[in-house]
Amino acid sequence: MTIISKQEKKTIVKKMRIANKYQFMSGKNKINLFLFFILPVSLWAKTAPVEIGDTIVAVEEPSGIFVPDKPMLLQDSILIDSFFQTVGKCPVDSAIIRAALFLLNTPYVAHTLEINKEEKLVVNLHETDCTVFVESCLALARALQSFQPGADSFQRELKRMRYRNGIIDGYISRLHYTSDWLYDNRGKGIIDDMTGALGGRKIKPDIHFMSDNYTKYTALANNPENVQSIRVIEQEINARGNYYYIPKHEISQHQSLIRNGDIICFTTAIPGLDISHLGIAYWHKKQLTFIHASSTAKKVIVNPESLVDYCNAIKAHTGIIVLRPLSVNEF
Repeated sequence: MTIISKQEKKTIVKKMRIANKYQFMSGKNKINLFLFFILPVSLWAKTAPVEIGDTIVAVEEPSGIFVPDKPMLLQDSILIDSFFQTVGKCPVDSAIIRAALFLLNTPYVAHTLEINKEEKLVVNLHETDCTVFVESCLALARALQSFQPGADSFQRELKRMRYRNGIIDGYISRLHYTSDWLYDNRGKGIIDDMTGALGGRKIKPDIHFMSDNYTKYTALANNPENVQSIRVIEQEINARGNYYYIPKHEISQHQSLIRNGDIICFTTAIPGLDISHLGIAYWHKKQLTFIHASSTAKKVIVNPESLVDYCNAIKAHTGIIVLRPLSVNEF
């Protein structure tokens, strides 16, 4: 077992910032180059989970193959510490934008939460999909407002928003549908649904995508009990009644009321599904666009098109839902 002292930890963070300036490093190559050139040789070949506290503990695996069994890896701990060391206290809307810009160019990787047989909290800031990106930014922003910002507060916030009632109790406890995530996190005081107030129209949910396509999900494919539990959750979502969305041809009429840091949920025409993509609203050069983990660009980007143009260009997008992050002390 190798222990990295506080001073060594600060040195690693400083060098990580320097390494991040080099645009030619991306994805696994970025991490591998970082590990090779910056970390001690004893840690380079065998990176392992981190115990968060006064020191970073890197466990050397004899086989040289790391199988994750804890929620956080060394590179994620470094990124989290770097964020909190470079971003000072600020309102939650500013903090979520700073978090999103901090994660620019992070590689897009689908299904980053589906790595464990048993449901566990997964922390992954070095690769992301659209949902994990938004959750990570919101968790960083909220942790920044806590009494002691750090990896512990970040993980608490992430767990609280990702799971029903903030409790991990198997695959079903994760909030898979965005409309369910919205409902649960609105009740927790983490976000508010602004769509109706912004002029949105009512839409009746008809959620059944996961139970209809259970073979596409590892945790459902060979587990009839989980499929039935998902079906019950879908029925509960549908029974809650109408929710609001802004049709895409009406976004331009209401976009002036959308703020920096609002969460944009793109509603979809895909049968049985509520939301197909997520991003964070961003006013840039007097144009409303958004920051997101793009499957097309294969990384986190500030979208070059406006929000309106992006939504209109994708046939399956029917409109948007606008969620506003709340301050930790606002609810």
